[in-house]
Amino acid sequence: MKTTIKIPEKSLEEAMRHTGAKTKRDAVVTAVEEFNRRCRLAELAERLYGACPNFMTPEDLKRMRADRKWEAAK
Repeated sequence: MKTTIKIPEKSLEEAMRHTGAKTKRDAVVTAVEEFNRRCRLAELAERLYGACPNFMTPEDLKRMRADRKWEAAK
């Protein structure tokens, strides 16, 4: 879809730097896609919150990663 919008030049340059985009269009498309992805992940996290009470905690994951037996199994 072709749309004309005014985007502050500094914001667009920063978006190009962060995304590694070569063109303004690529930077905008990448930024919009990333925004949509983050929104979908937030919605999913909200729906799943509390759905798996016995799931591994971040502390459990740290202990597992620190365990040499687990590292050797990779």
